[in-house]
Amino acid sequence: MPGAQLVSRIGLVLRTVSEHPEGISSTALAHATGLTRPTAHRLLASLAAEGFVDHDRPAGRWLLGPELYLLGSLAADRYDITALARESVELLARETGESAFLSARRGAETVCLLREEGSFPLRSFVLAEGVRFPLGVASAGLAILSYLPEEEADAYLAEHAAGLEARWGSAHAEPALRERMATTRETGYAVNPALILEGSWGMGAAVFDAAGRPAWALSLTGVESRYRADRRPELGRLLLAEAHALTRRLASPTRARP
Repeated sequence: MPGAQLVSRIGLVLRTVSEHPEGISSTALAHATGLTRPTAHRLLASLAAEGFVDHDRPAGRWLLGPELYLLGSLAADRYDITALARESVELLARETGESAFLSARRGAETVCLLREEGSFPLRSFVLAEGVRFPLGVASAGLAILSYLPEEEADAYLAEHAAGLEARWGSAHAEPALRERMATTRETGYAVNPALILEGSWGMGAAVFDAAGRPAWALSLTGVESRYRADRRPELGRLLLAEAHALTRRLASPTRARP
């Protein structure tokens, strides 16, 4: 349907702009989305007229606009858990020295909502606020995928596994993903052994909503030497403890509002 296709394209454009806090050119956006440059520019101009994006003309870059801030403020009371999660993210960064994150599931992806730097001077910059990964790629998405109902996880893999393998390599083929999912369910936490960026490891634990579904994840990232086999169980225990604590806070009927 033409109307549905337009909405899909607008969503794609906004998500792509959101992944570039410093702004993105229309040429780069067209390349990232697969749209033609004239189509990308027309959509950006229309969104700017409604206040959904801003155009930094001297720099030639597009950024998210003020209308999205207003809409987001209204939606925050229902969807934003960063105020409740900040304590856990800060504790993980402080106790481990690694960079700590909160990510949320959005359909077939996770999006990073919150980042806290650790004290260790060598860091991984794979993840930052606004960065998205497909479920099963980063440790946060693997943790969430591993705890989805079996039928839902099977449907996701049937639809996306071939694309994941094509883009992210054979380590993301369906058999390899299923093996890591099984290991995640055994230990409770997911491990990404430098599958996105060489030398950059990650670990994640799922956070569950009131219905018992994995909707968010806490994660840690850092350089490979910090994720030795003898240290990973301790990092996993810390992740699980904070994921459970955050799940309990979210389930509390008297939980603090952001």
